[in-house]
Amino acid sequence: MLVDTSGFFSLYDEADAYHEQAVSIYDAAAKRLTTGYVLAEYTALAHVRGVPRREIIKFSNRILDDTNVEIIWVDENLHRKAVALLRERADKTYSLCDAVSFVVMRERGISESLTTDKHFRQEGFVRLLEI
Repeated sequence: MLVDTSGFFSLYDEADAYHEQAVSIYDAAAKRLTTGYVLAEYTALAHVRGVPRREIIKFSNRILDDTNVEIIWVDENLHRKAVALLRERADKTYSLCDAVSFVVMRERGISESLTTDKHFRQEGFVRLLEI
């Protein structure tokens, strides 16, 4: 499964409505994949939501050091593919981070994402966090 920004935040924040579900799904996953753009977006989201900087860095380092999480680092080619997807989906409000995730998921044959983001469902993927 691809772990999206909201999935990481749900894992981190014990008060999050999806926290228990996110932990259960994350722990049971055979494969965990994310992107460098998701990690960057997580940092911004956690900051806006008032998470102390040292906690953001601690959580980020935990993910970076976790050998069970494959991180796809975005190069120019992947970035361009994501921009092309945004151009094709001009009627949607996808972020560049979302578009990168969608491209990676298609290229890797992944259908499930640990996310609360409706855009994954709009793009035809399974959104694992639902209440």
